[in-house]
Amino acid sequence: MSILIGGGSGFVGGELSKLLVKNGLKVILVSRSAGSNKITWKDLEKNGLPKDCSGVVSMAGENILNPFKRWNEDFKSEVRSSRIDTTKALAQAIMEAENKPKVFVSMSGVAYHKPDDIKEYTEESSGGDYDFLSRLTTEWEAAAKLPNSCNVRQIVVRTGVVLGRNGGMIKQIYLPFYMGAGGKIGSGLQWFPWIHVSDVAGIFAYAIQNENVNGVLNAVAPNPVTNSQFTSSFAGAMWRPSIFPTPGFMMNALFGAERGKVILEGQKVLPKRTLEYGYKFKYPDIDSACKEIVC
Repeated sequence: MSILIGGGSGFVGGELSKLLVKNGLKVILVSRSAGSNKITWKDLEKNGLPKDCSGVVSMAGENILNPFKRWNEDFKSEVRSSRIDTTKALAQAIMEAENKPKVFVSMSGVAYHKPDDIKEYTEESSGGDYDFLSRLTTEWEAAAKLPNSCNVRQIVVRTGVVLGRNGGMIKQIYLPFYMGAGGKIGSGLQWFPWIHVSDVAGIFAYAIQNENVNGVLNAVAPNPVTNSQFTSSFAGAMWRPSIFPTPGFMMNALFGAERGKVILEGQKVLPKRTLEYGYKFKYPDIDSACKEIVC
């Protein structure tokens, strides 16, 4: 049994690849360059899926919070195409395959939901029409939709802020917090829909390997926290204070107001269906996650 992953060389994809191999599966990556157990996107378009492909995963996408990229129309187009075009390419390859895979799992995000200090969102909650990022998730999920005639099990995984030592947000904030210069961002009261990278990989693997799983799954920890609670826990795991807040205007100056909302505003998202399907979180609370990250 082999699994084809588009975007498998990134922070989350690398974690998923290692877990699937550990579980006895063969992993093939779709990448910009060919190599061992790799095919290129051009290879995929020309030759289709590998012959022994039993599952496909879509998780490619440019980092929205890349601090080296200005938030302008060109970068928005890059963010969009890196998600939509790659997902469409994988979906098209599935539809054209003579021997279709059993499952197609596609990544999305909790930005699908409008930030709110009071509401609780689950997989059944409506959304996807609030701003650029929410509309992007709607288009991203639509790109992964296969016709029922394909007879392929389909799952969409909406991820929160992924925490892990080797990438994502932690890689950007680790040093200032280690130096004792960390603190809440903005008011600190905004919800912080987080998840440990091991659990993101775990949810994807669980969806692939359990034939009863389908539909939308929220990849967020079952114990939600605010930004202030997260930064306090992260600093505490390092035995450092968390007393130097980052004002909201600095985030807006660095990322732009539209993109800064990802950090300065948040959603309280719960993994209702993920838990109902029986997934057991390795790091269900923020303290255990932060301790693992800094150990």
